[in-house]
Amino acid sequence: MGKMTKTASLLAKFARAGLIVAALGVAGCTESSVGDFAPQHANRQLPAKVLAEMSKKGMSRTAPVMARIFKEEGKLEIWKQKSNGRYDIIASYDICKWSGKLGPKFTEGDRQAPEGFYTVRPAQMKPNSQYHLAFNMGYPNAYDRVNGRTGSNLMVHGACSSSGCYSMTDPQIEEIYAFGRDAFKGGQTEFQIQAFPFRMTAANMARYRNDPNYEFWKMLKAGYDNFEVTKVPPKVDVCEKRYVFNQIAADGQGFDPAGTCPATTQPDSLRMAYSAYQSTYEAAFNSAVNTSTPAPKPTIAGIKEANIVSEWTRKRARGERVPIEPPSLNTDGTVTETQRMGRIDSPAGRKMAALDAEKAAKQKAAEEKAAAVAAAKAAKELAQQQLAAEKAAAKAAKQQPAAVAVQQPVEAAPASEMQTAQSDGTVSKLKKRLLGMFGG
Repeated sequence: MGKMTKTASLLAKFARAGLIVAALGVAGCTESSVGDFAPQHANRQLPAKVLAEMSKKGMSRTAPVMARIFKEEGKLEIWKQKSNGRYDIIASYDICKWSGKLGPKFTEGDRQAPEGFYTVRPAQMKPNSQYHLAFNMGYPNAYDRVNGRTGSNLMVHGACSSSGCYSMTDPQIEEIYAFGRDAFKGGQTEFQIQAFPFRMTAANMARYRNDPNYEFWKMLKAGYDNFEVTKVPPKVDVCEKRYVFNQIAADGQGFDPAGTCPATTQPDSLRMAYSAYQSTYEAAFNSAVNTSTPAPKPTIAGIKEANIVSEWTRKRARGERVPIEPPSLNTDGTVTETQRMGRIDSPAGRKMAALDAEKAAKQKAAEEKAAAVAAAKAAKELAQQQLAAEKAAAKAAKQQPAAVAVQQPVEAAPASEMQTAQSDGTVSKLKKRLLGMFGG
């Protein structure tokens, strides 16, 4: 064999130290473990153009793979091992949906998509998933468990629907699933998923330097940087409740997630390359602090907000009426909730909704009955008032003539005038009689 290059030598040291066992390990997986009883789309082959690109980059169809996820950018990348042992990107997909905010998952029900370093083995592949195809990310890992973080069934899956997972379209998950399936067929025993809040560049780290999750993200960045330097998935361990990367423990010692970190070493070539990378990063970070950058995106405010969202999730699962969107904890400690209320479409939710509908129907019937009684009572009172008014009018009509006679009596003529009138009448009658007798 010819003289190895510095890169090949570095990779050889990694292999001897066990740093890429996760990527290159062989055995433990047979074709039947990921292929038997699988639906047709679980066995769909990669497109010809992808296979051509793999060939162009010196990758075999069954070579080991690794995935990287970036929340803010909404990207899932597939990296594949080349013939020289280093990895190169072979595919990039737009994430259809991921739930929660930037920041890690803290507790069951907080609807946070995980951030960290996870491992997928053949048993975690889900060809019969109700979300078309899926694979379990392996949350919680050793870091999550030792820090008291809980949750289960965190997946990368299809169907473009998420409540804590990374969801892809069905055609996307078919390709992603095929990359993992083929790598397992080639002998890879597990592949790594690196999930980040954003691309961990100097500019982005400067943007989020005041975020409550910043120290956690700085820890993830060490693993991000190790991959950027070597283009090989880093060896990941946990001690003192934190991630450590590409560290070789002294003989007879191991990594206890809750215990003190053991004495470790690194190949000199890796340590020097990493140090040079960090020097360049620090200069770029200091420059980015003083430049205008896009405003940071919303991030989770730690376990307190996670617990608030988790309680919302429990109520939602029970079918209770809750705000349509999860509540959000503000920097001043107040909680923001959307005004629009609703229920989850589940058996519990449908049962509660039916009870609500029955209650509403009874209340409406009672209100309509009360309104009818009130209307009848009002009509009766109005009729009584009208009858009383009619009686009063009739009584007044009967009393009206007598009242006029009393108030306006006919004035009698004076006695002298009456006597004169009577006298004049007698004379007139006598005159007419005499005239009749004498022919006048």
